[in-house]
Amino acid sequence: MEQIAHEVILKTPSLFSFTQMKDALANASRECLYRVADDRIYKAIPAGQDIHVVEISEAGPAQLRIRIFSETAALPEPETQSEIVRYVTEWFDLDTDLAPFYAIASQDALLKQAIDTYSGLHLPGIPDLFEALCWGIIGQQINLTYAHTLKRRIVEQYGRSAAAGGELYWAFPTPETIAALSVPELKELGISGRKAEYLIDTARMLAEGRLSKKLLQEAGDLKKAEAILVSIRGIGPWTANYVLMRCLKLPSAFPADDVGLHNAIKLLTGMDRKPTRQEVLKLAEPWKGWESYATLYLWRILY
Repeated sequence: MEQIAHEVILKTPSLFSFTQMKDALANASRECLYRVADDRIYKAIPAGQDIHVVEISEAGPAQLRIRIFSETAALPEPETQSEIVRYVTEWFDLDTDLAPFYAIASQDALLKQAIDTYSGLHLPGIPDLFEALCWGIIGQQINLTYAHTLKRRIVEQYGRSAAAGGELYWAFPTPETIAALSVPELKELGISGRKAEYLIDTARMLAEGRLSKKLLQEAGDLKKAEAILVSIRGIGPWTANYVLMRCLKLPSAFPADDVGLHNAIKLLTGMDRKPTRQEVLKLAEPWKGWESYATLYLWRILY
Protein backbone atom coordinates (compact mmCIF):
# COMPACT_ATOMS: atom_id res chain seq x y z
CA MET A 1 0.00 0.00 0.00
CA GLU A 2 1.36 3.41 -0.92
CA GLN A 3 2.08 5.55 2.09
CA ILE A 4 1.18 9.20 2.60
CA ALA A 5 3.45 11.65 4.41
CA HIS A 6 1.93 14.32 6.64
CA GLU A 7 4.15 17.34 7.26
CA VAL A 8 4.89 19.25 10.44
CA ILE A 9 7.20 22.29 10.48
CA LEU A 10 9.32 22.74 13.59
CA LYS A 11 11.20 25.90 14.45
CA THR A 12 14.84 25.61 15.54
CA PRO A 13 17.13 27.93 17.54
CA SER A 14 19.28 30.40 15.63
CA LEU A 15 22.45 28.59 16.72
CA PHE A 16 21.44 25.27 15.19
CA SER A 17 22.76 23.50 12.12
CA PHE A 18 20.81 20.62 10.62
CA THR A 19 23.86 19.82 8.49
CA GLN A 20 26.05 19.44 11.57
CA MET A 21 23.46 17.21 13.25
CA LYS A 22 23.04 15.10 10.14
CA ASP A 23 26.79 14.68 9.67
CA ALA A 24 27.33 13.76 13.31
CA LEU A 25 24.55 11.16 13.17
CA ALA A 26 25.80 9.81 9.84
CA ASN A 27 29.20 9.14 11.40
CA ALA A 28 27.62 6.46 13.58
CA SER A 29 27.35 4.22 10.54
CA ARG A 30 26.56 1.09 12.59
CA GLU A 31 23.58 2.66 14.35
CA CYS A 32 20.44 0.56 13.87
CA LEU A 33 17.78 2.99 15.12
CA TYR A 34 17.91 5.60 12.36
CA ARG A 35 19.13 6.06 8.79
CA VAL A 36 20.73 9.09 7.13
CA ALA A 37 20.34 9.38 3.35
CA ASP A 38 20.10 12.21 0.81
CA ASP A 39 20.25 15.00 3.41
CA ARG A 40 17.40 13.42 5.32
CA ILE A 41 17.17 11.50 8.57
CA TYR A 42 14.73 8.63 8.95
CA LYS A 43 13.64 7.16 12.27
CA ALA A 44 10.88 5.08 13.85
CA ILE A 45 9.40 6.99 16.78
CA PRO A 46 6.98 5.47 19.32
CA ALA A 47 3.91 7.64 19.82
CA GLY A 48 0.89 6.32 21.66
CA GLN A 49 0.55 2.62 21.01
CA ASP A 50 2.10 2.78 17.54
CA ILE A 51 5.45 3.20 15.84
CA HIS A 52 5.62 6.02 13.29
CA VAL A 53 8.36 6.40 10.70
CA VAL A 54 9.39 10.00 10.20
CA GLU A 55 11.63 11.80 7.75
CA ILE A 56 13.44 14.89 9.04
CA SER A 57 14.97 17.48 6.73
CA GLU A 58 15.76 21.18 6.60
CA ALA A 59 12.74 23.25 5.59
CA GLY A 60 14.42 26.65 5.47
CA PRO A 61 16.16 29.08 7.80
CA ALA A 62 15.61 27.92 11.42
CA GLN A 63 13.05 25.32 10.35
CA LEU A 64 12.86 21.54 10.22
CA ARG A 65 10.37 19.57 8.16
CA ILE A 66 9.03 16.42 9.82
CA ARG A 67 7.18 14.09 7.46
CA ILE A 68 5.14 11.43 9.27
CA PHE A 69 4.44 8.40 7.09
CA SER A 70 0.99 6.84 7.25
CA GLU A 71 -1.07 4.33 5.30
CA THR A 72 -4.17 6.52 5.55
CA ALA A 73 -5.00 9.98 4.31
CA ALA A 74 -6.19 11.02 7.76
CA LEU A 75 -3.87 13.33 9.66
CA PRO A 76 -2.22 11.75 12.71
CA GLU A 77 -4.02 12.65 15.92
CA PRO A 78 -2.82 15.96 17.43
CA GLU A 79 -1.54 14.05 20.46
CA THR A 80 0.52 11.80 18.18
CA GLN A 81 1.95 14.79 16.33
CA SER A 82 2.80 16.44 19.65
CA GLU A 83 4.60 13.32 20.89
CA ILE A 84 6.65 13.13 17.69
CA VAL A 85 7.54 16.83 17.83
CA ARG A 86 8.50 16.45 21.49
CA TYR A 87 10.69 13.46 20.66
CA VAL A 88 12.51 15.29 17.84
CA THR A 89 12.92 18.35 20.06
CA GLU A 90 14.62 16.19 22.72
CA TRP A 91 16.61 14.18 20.19
CA PHE A 92 18.09 17.34 18.66
CA ASP A 93 18.20 19.24 21.96
CA LEU A 94 16.36 22.17 20.41
CA ASP A 95 15.52 23.83 23.73
CA THR A 96 19.19 24.59 24.44
CA ASP A 97 20.67 28.01 23.67
CA LEU A 98 24.31 27.48 22.72
CA ALA A 99 25.34 31.14 23.09
CA PRO A 100 26.54 30.81 26.73
CA PHE A 101 28.54 27.70 25.88
CA TYR A 102 30.11 29.32 22.83
CA ALA A 103 31.11 32.32 24.96
CA ILE A 104 33.06 29.97 27.23
CA ALA A 105 34.40 27.74 24.47
CA SER A 106 35.67 30.63 22.35
CA GLN A 107 38.13 31.43 25.15
CA ASP A 108 39.21 27.82 25.68
CA ALA A 109 42.25 26.44 23.86
CA LEU A 110 40.81 22.92 23.60
CA LEU A 111 37.29 23.87 22.56
CA LYS A 112 37.81 26.82 20.23
CA GLN A 113 38.79 24.70 17.21
CA ALA A 114 35.86 22.35 17.79
CA ILE A 115 33.18 25.05 17.97
CA ASP A 116 34.63 26.79 14.91
CA THR A 117 34.53 23.52 12.94
CA TYR A 118 31.19 22.20 14.17
CA SER A 119 29.24 25.39 14.84
CA GLY A 120 25.54 24.73 15.34
CA LEU A 121 25.96 21.14 16.52
CA HIS A 122 23.54 20.30 19.32
CA LEU A 123 23.76 17.30 21.59
CA PRO A 124 22.09 14.29 19.93
CA GLY A 125 19.95 12.86 22.67
CA ILE A 126 18.42 9.52 23.59
CA PRO A 127 14.92 10.52 24.71
CA ASP A 128 14.03 6.99 25.88
CA LEU A 129 15.56 6.42 29.35
CA PHE A 130 15.55 2.64 28.96
CA GLU A 131 17.40 2.84 25.66
CA ALA A 132 19.98 5.20 27.19
CA LEU A 133 20.53 2.94 30.19
CA CYS A 134 20.80 -0.18 28.04
CA TRP A 135 23.29 1.45 25.68
CA GLY A 136 25.38 2.53 28.66
CA ILE A 137 25.34 -0.99 30.13
CA ILE A 138 25.97 -2.78 26.82
CA GLY A 139 28.94 -0.56 25.99
CA GLN A 140 30.84 -1.20 29.21
CA GLN A 141 34.34 -2.63 28.68
CA ILE A 142 33.86 -3.63 25.03
CA ASN A 143 34.74 -1.84 21.81
CA LEU A 144 32.20 0.37 20.08
CA THR A 145 31.82 -1.91 17.04
CA TYR A 146 30.82 -4.90 19.13
CA ALA A 147 28.55 -2.76 21.29
CA HIS A 148 26.65 -1.72 18.15
CA THR A 149 26.44 -5.38 17.10
CA LEU A 150 24.87 -6.37 20.43
CA LYS A 151 22.47 -3.43 20.28
CA ARG A 152 21.32 -4.44 16.81
CA ARG A 153 20.72 -8.02 17.96
CA ILE A 154 18.58 -6.86 20.89
CA VAL A 155 16.64 -4.40 18.75
CA GLU A 156 15.93 -6.82 15.91
CA GLN A 157 15.04 -9.67 18.28
CA TYR A 158 12.86 -7.79 20.75
CA GLY A 159 12.10 -4.33 19.33
CA ARG A 160 9.14 -3.13 17.27
CA SER A 161 9.37 -2.08 13.65
CA ALA A 162 7.54 -0.14 10.95
CA ALA A 163 8.14 0.13 7.21
CA ALA A 164 8.36 3.16 4.94
CA GLY A 165 9.73 3.60 1.44
CA GLY A 166 10.71 -0.05 1.22
CA GLU A 167 12.87 0.19 4.37
CA LEU A 168 12.26 -1.33 7.79
CA TYR A 169 12.84 0.92 10.81
CA TRP A 170 13.18 -0.25 14.39
CA ALA A 171 12.26 1.17 17.79
CA PHE A 172 14.08 0.06 20.93
CA PRO A 173 12.42 -2.70 22.97
CA THR A 174 10.19 -1.63 25.83
CA PRO A 175 11.22 -2.26 29.45
CA GLU A 176 8.25 -4.62 29.77
CA THR A 177 9.58 -6.79 26.93
CA ILE A 178 13.08 -7.13 28.36
CA ALA A 179 11.80 -7.51 31.93
CA ALA A 180 9.99 -10.69 30.87
CA LEU A 181 13.16 -12.33 29.53
CA SER A 182 15.54 -14.73 31.21
CA VAL A 183 19.31 -14.34 31.43
CA PRO A 184 19.93 -17.31 29.06
CA GLU A 185 17.73 -15.66 26.40
CA LEU A 186 19.91 -12.55 26.39
CA LYS A 187 23.11 -14.60 26.56
CA GLU A 188 22.07 -16.23 23.28
CA LEU A 189 22.62 -12.82 21.66
CA GLY A 190 26.23 -12.71 22.86
CA ILE A 191 25.59 -10.58 25.95
CA SER A 192 27.52 -11.63 29.05
CA GLY A 193 25.56 -13.18 31.90
CA ARG A 194 26.32 -10.28 34.22
CA LYS A 195 25.20 -7.64 31.70
CA ALA A 196 22.08 -9.69 30.98
CA GLU A 197 21.25 -9.54 34.68
CA TYR A 198 21.82 -5.77 34.72
CA LEU A 199 19.58 -5.22 31.68
CA ILE A 200 16.73 -7.34 33.06
CA ASP A 201 16.96 -5.79 36.54
CA THR A 202 16.92 -2.26 35.06
CA ALA A 203 13.98 -3.16 32.80
CA ARG A 204 12.03 -4.44 35.79
CA MET A 205 12.68 -1.25 37.74
CA LEU A 206 11.27 0.83 34.88
CA ALA A 207 8.37 -1.54 34.18
CA GLU A 208 7.36 -1.51 37.86
CA GLY A 209 7.68 2.29 38.17
CA ARG A 210 10.59 2.19 40.65
CA LEU A 211 12.70 4.19 38.17
CA SER A 212 11.58 6.79 35.65
CA LYS A 213 12.73 9.83 33.75
CA LYS A 214 10.42 11.95 35.89
CA LEU A 215 12.02 10.62 39.07
CA LEU A 216 15.46 11.66 37.84
CA GLN A 217 14.21 15.04 36.62
CA GLU A 218 12.68 15.73 40.02
CA ALA A 219 15.81 14.69 41.94
CA GLY A 220 16.75 18.35 42.24
CA ASP A 221 20.30 18.40 40.98
CA LEU A 222 22.94 16.43 39.11
CA LYS A 223 24.49 14.76 42.17
CA LYS A 224 21.15 13.51 43.47
CA ALA A 225 20.18 12.15 40.05
CA GLU A 226 23.61 10.52 39.72
CA ALA A 227 23.22 8.93 43.18
CA ILE A 228 19.89 7.38 42.14
CA LEU A 229 21.47 5.84 39.06
CA VAL A 230 24.68 4.54 40.66
CA SER A 231 22.59 2.81 43.32
CA ILE A 232 21.37 0.51 40.55
CA ARG A 233 23.41 -2.64 40.04
CA GLY A 234 25.51 -2.39 36.88
CA ILE A 235 25.48 1.40 36.67
CA GLY A 236 28.62 3.27 37.68
CA PRO A 237 29.57 6.95 37.48
CA TRP A 238 30.43 6.84 33.76
CA THR A 239 27.12 5.23 32.77
CA ALA A 240 25.17 7.52 35.10
CA ASN A 241 26.70 10.68 33.67
CA TYR A 242 26.35 9.40 30.11
CA VAL A 243 22.62 8.84 30.71
CA LEU A 244 22.18 12.22 32.42
CA MET A 245 23.97 13.83 29.48
CA ARG A 246 22.21 12.05 26.61
CA CYS A 247 18.74 11.47 28.07
CA LEU A 248 18.16 14.05 30.82
CA LYS A 249 20.20 16.70 28.96
CA LEU A 250 21.81 17.98 32.14
CA PRO A 251 24.50 20.36 30.83
CA SER A 252 26.81 19.74 33.79
CA ALA A 253 26.76 15.94 33.38
CA PHE A 254 30.34 14.87 32.78
CA PRO A 255 31.59 11.35 31.94
CA ALA A 256 35.08 12.36 33.02
CA ASP A 257 36.51 8.84 32.66
CA ASP A 258 35.38 8.45 29.06
CA VAL A 259 38.05 6.95 26.80
CA GLY A 260 37.03 9.04 23.79
CA LEU A 261 37.22 12.23 25.84
CA HIS A 262 40.72 11.31 27.00
CA ASN A 263 41.83 10.49 23.46
CA ALA A 264 40.55 13.83 22.18
CA ILE A 265 42.40 15.72 24.91
CA LYS A 266 45.56 13.75 24.17
CA LEU A 267 45.26 14.60 20.47
CA LEU A 268 44.58 18.30 20.95
CA THR A 269 47.24 18.86 23.61
CA GLY A 270 49.91 16.78 21.86
CA MET A 271 50.45 14.68 24.98
CA ASP A 272 52.41 11.45 24.58
CA ARG A 273 49.97 9.68 26.93
CA LYS A 274 46.35 9.88 27.94
CA PRO A 275 45.58 12.48 30.60
CA THR A 276 44.90 11.40 34.15
CA ARG A 277 41.48 11.91 35.68
CA GLN A 278 42.83 14.82 37.73
CA GLU A 279 44.27 16.43 34.59
CA VAL A 280 40.90 16.09 32.87
CA LEU A 281 39.07 17.65 35.82
CA LYS A 282 41.57 20.51 35.88
CA LEU A 283 41.13 21.19 32.16
CA ALA A 284 37.35 21.06 32.64
CA GLU A 285 37.21 23.75 35.32
CA PRO A 286 36.45 26.54 32.79
CA TRP A 287 33.64 24.42 31.31
CA LYS A 288 31.64 24.43 34.54
CA GLY A 289 27.95 24.13 33.80
CA TRP A 290 28.62 23.04 30.20
CA GLU A 291 30.67 19.87 30.68
CA SER A 292 28.27 17.78 28.58
CA TYR A 293 28.62 20.06 25.56
CA ALA A 294 32.38 20.31 25.98
CA THR A 295 32.48 16.50 25.94
CA LEU A 296 30.29 16.37 22.83
CA TYR A 297 32.49 18.76 20.88
CA LEU A 298 35.68 16.97 21.92
CA TRP A 299 34.13 13.64 20.87
CA ARG A 300 33.26 15.21 17.54
CA ILE A 301 36.96 15.90 16.91
CA LEU A 302 37.47 12.13 16.93
CA TYR A 303 34.24 10.79 15.49
